[in-house]
Amino acid sequence: MPRIIAIDGPSGSGKGTVSMLVAKRLEFQYLDTGALYRALALKLVRMGKKADDPEAEISAAMKNTVLRFVNDRIFLDGEDVSDEIRTPEAGHYASVFSAKKSVRDYLLEIQKDAGRSHDIVVEGRDMTTVVFPDAGVKIYLDASVEERARRRYLQLKAKGMSLTMDDAIKDVRERDFRDSNRELAPLKKADDAVCIDTTGMSIEDVVESIALEAKKVYP
Repeated sequence: MPRIIAIDGPSGSGKGTVSMLVAKRLEFQYLDTGALYRALALKLVRMGKKADDPEAEISAAMKNTVLRFVNDRIFLDGEDVSDEIRTPEAGHYASVFSAKKSVRDYLLEIQKDAGRSHDIVVEGRDMTTVVFPDAGVKIYLDASVEERARRRYLQLKAKGMSLTMDDAIKDVRERDFRDSNRELAPLKKADDAVCIDTTGMSIEDVVESIALEAKKVYP
């Protein structure tokens, strides 16, 4: 049976970077669910869809969509959108559209399929509570709002994007509110998840902590 390490947490808690490194260290595959949501949201925005459109219209717009990971790049209907989905705007729309049942249902089976076929490290907002509630290892990563905003600020500045720390803090708080208060699969810590506060921790220390938890279950 494939081994699953599921990691949840709010925006900026370090899920993506840490999950990739954990997967590499343990020789698991990494499933970037955030990229799936961002790519699908990008398609919906391109098609002129809005979050308050009827579910049937959203569902129809997603029909025949092809999402693929190739060498850590994500392709939307054959187009490499890996860079385009990493903007603040893409993150905003991914958070907005992820509240739609049709969107979550569409991606649920894609995610579950990966867990049936491979040993995976998977991260997102509802991996431990909805997608993989039976995962052998469940982790909830967190950090202070200020720390998460700082990481976001540095990440986007490194890509040449213009923003202030105030912008980054506002973005983090807005996404926290949407993710935690949506009706469908809100962000929350699973009762049996191990919580790791990454504020002030190095990436290496976080990876080590998760690897140690994994070894308890998957020796």
